[in-house]
Amino acid sequence: MRPGIDVECREVGLRDGIQIQKVFFPTEGKIAWLTAEAATGMPEIEVCSFVPPKLLPQFADAKDVVAAAKKIDGYTIAALSPNLRGAMDAFEAGVHKLNYVTSVSEEHNLANVRRTVDESVEDFKRIVELRNEKAPDVKLATGLATALGCSISGQVPVADVMALAGRFFEAGADELVVSDTVGYANPQQVKEMFNAVIGEFGDKVPVAAHFHDTRGLGLANVFAALEAGCRHFDASLAGLGGCPFAPKATGNIVMDDLVFLLEGAGMKTGVDLDKLVQVREIVAANLPEEPLHGMYAKAGAPKGFVPATQAA
Repeated sequence: MRPGIDVECREVGLRDGIQIQKVFFPTEGKIAWLTAEAATGMPEIEVCSFVPPKLLPQFADAKDVVAAAKKIDGYTIAALSPNLRGAMDAFEAGVHKLNYVTSVSEEHNLANVRRTVDESVEDFKRIVELRNEKAPDVKLATGLATALGCSISGQVPVADVMALAGRFFEAGADELVVSDTVGYANPQQVKEMFNAVIGEFGDKVPVAAHFHDTRGLGLANVFAALEAGCRHFDASLAGLGGCPFAPKATGNIVMDDLVFLLEGAGMKTGVDLDKLVQVREIVAANLPEEPLHGMYAKAGAPKGFVPATQAA
């Protein structure tokens, strides 16, 4: 946690937000987006995914995007990789953090990355070895996908989440990200889950939250996680994104609404909310047919509202 900051927000729109877009988001547009959002004070931006272009053409320009991102100071450049090959490319490109995702649900992991959970854990161990040898300064975050429910197998037991979190921690993860990948969670469930994970691992590594707003409970779930002690949250500008295995999903929680919630609750994020809302124009210009979500951008600030970051 940075000095003077209460909660860390992390932008995932440039990866999770656009990965299922059928329209290619131009490279120059991606660079404009990450440049503008870094200038708002956003401390971490997941800028791309290192996957074969034939599988996800959206990230065929991953190396160019990271190269541009490295020219900007003051924030963490994160990227996702589902396997060792992608991790090698990410390390060579010079990312600061690598996000590696494994579904707690065996069925979802097979559908998403075509491997069993055991195979994913073993691959992560190889990534840790490679990191230690080639890029020791890079942080490794492990996303526990479908931790709060799966659109294929249904409910996911807390014990399964804890077991997988323990395996990744023992393997060398620097951070654990509990993910409601398909937007199944409710606040009570979230509080119980985060109490368990933070209670076991919170004094060892950061525990972060990744929520989707599929059923309209995204921000309520954020507040439940806050009450359980979580202080790191993923979100996507304008709520872009969604899991390809979650039919009718509406995407990630809206970054601008998340910052408004936190700042209004007296928690400093270090993000300039008004500047953040302006970045939506870049997204709209490059995805003119895509609906942009978010109530703060629509309604504006309440009369007399002063964000905690700007308060004396």
